[in-house]
Amino acid sequence: MTKRFREAPKYLFLAVISIFSIFPLYFMAVSATNTSQDVLSTKLTPGSNFITNLEGLLQSQDLGSAMWHSSVNAILTTVLALIITSIAGYSFEIYHSPTKDRLMAILLIAMMIPLAATMIPLFRLFARVGMVNSTWAVVLPAVAAPFLILLFRQSTRSFPHEILEAARIDGLGELAIFTRIYVPTMRSTYAAAAVITFMTAWNNFLWPKVILVDNAYQTMPMLVSNLSAGYVTDYGVLMLAVLIATLPAVVVFLVLQRSFANGVTGAIK
Repeated sequence: MTKRFREAPKYLFLAVISIFSIFPLYFMAVSATNTSQDVLSTKLTPGSNFITNLEGLLQSQDLGSAMWHSSVNAILTTVLALIITSIAGYSFEIYHSPTKDRLMAILLIAMMIPLAATMIPLFRLFARVGMVNSTWAVVLPAVAAPFLILLFRQSTRSFPHEILEAARIDGLGELAIFTRIYVPTMRSTYAAAAVITFMTAWNNFLWPKVILVDNAYQTMPMLVSNLSAGYVTDYGVLMLAVLIATLPAVVVFLVLQRSFANGVTGAIK
């Protein structure tokens, strides 16, 4: 009983922090069912304006097109990034050399360069090859993320090299070793990388806003921005759009939550 009493402040503190963390999500979900006036007055109970807000959103914006473009961009970026960065991280560690260490240092320095410093050269590059308003212009700059390469490299350090030697002795090729042994063993790291990449690609706003000049190619973050850019903002419709834009990332995280935690802690170890 004394031990429980001593631990009570800790659990109380965690409960308070949890409430503060969950409250924005709750307010977003509740506001999606209220009128604009109710949202501005911070009404905290559900309303009956959900259908009206949905009709207003569908009339003012092409929701289906935005969801489609966001989904294609996020899924394509995630798949390509996992393939490229896992191969790179595997190669950096398995075929280790001082030259690769220097190259990795350059990649880490690249992580410090903000996107704003590279947007103009990137835009001119994609404009010159005729890729403005294209999915590839959004996807390609994100498929070789230095952070993911570092994540896979760190995780590969805990990979048992004896298995590789045994597979090579048995006559297994390098590609087969990677696909049949390495990939299944590193499932948790792939899950962690998938969550990070999908959420980043799904929420990406600045670069798609620059390279996707035509609103016909807008993504969900761009759609939300357009709703708040007018003279009069319907906050009920805006909060419903934010809720819809948030759900895919939340679902992906919840599905891969356990693997995400294992992958991150495995990389740290």
